[in-house]
Amino acid sequence: MSLRCCVIDDEPLASGLIVSYIEKTPFMELVGEFSSPKDAISTIINDKIDVVFLDIQMPQLNGIEFAKIIPRSTRIIFTTAYSNYAVEGFRVNALDYLLKPINYDEFLAAANRALSWHELNNRTSDTSGKEDIKADGEYIILKSEYKLVQVNIRDILYIEGLKDYVKVTIDGSEKSIMSLLSMKSIEQALPPSLFMRVHRSFIVNLSKITVIERNRIVFGKVQIPISDSYKDAFSEYVGSRTLV
Repeated sequence: MSLRCCVIDDEPLASGLIVSYIEKTPFMELVGEFSSPKDAISTIINDKIDVVFLDIQMPQLNGIEFAKIIPRSTRIIFTTAYSNYAVEGFRVNALDYLLKPINYDEFLAAANRALSWHELNNRTSDTSGKEDIKADGEYIILKSEYKLVQVNIRDILYIEGLKDYVKVTIDGSEKSIMSLLSMKSIEQALPPSLFMRVHRSFIVNLSKITVIERNRIVFGKVQIPISDSYKDAFSEYVGSRTLV
């Protein structure tokens, strides 16, 4: 299995380096090299590109905005000199975020992650779109980067939807779990007495909530918005437990 790739970067040296890495990686096929997103869009759509290595700071159209308009089937690996875009990058179509200067080991790790996603996505398609999640009431088992990870549901702090993936944040753990699942699938696997969806992109563990401030649930430095669509249900939950 090979991944069809293209590179978009307005810096010739940076672009050439990524091209050389693609050419030395057996499971990658270079389809195009471009200096601007606008030049690449027709190739991405017509040639069914699997992965785009994309710079962020470019004239006319930056990489973050471009990532929002390409097909969902094409995934992004950002290649940039700016670390401050990392969070925003993962909210779009990003599989990885590489900081320049990029060495081959870093590139290969991202490439392998892209290959894992591609193979998992194909297996998911072959099973008529059924997503892999198993639950027994106390634990859920998630597929994450070729591994099966068992999670005690009571340890989950919150879950964030990132396009085709969910990011599961565990209380007390610095590393989140990424799994190719829909928010609907994981929501259905969790007990409604313990978890509530408060936003299109967020599910929270009700037992972990300690602070609610200005329509936001606060977990340390993370502030989770409560959207209008879910506000009534959440307000009812809070009201039933509020001492007056």
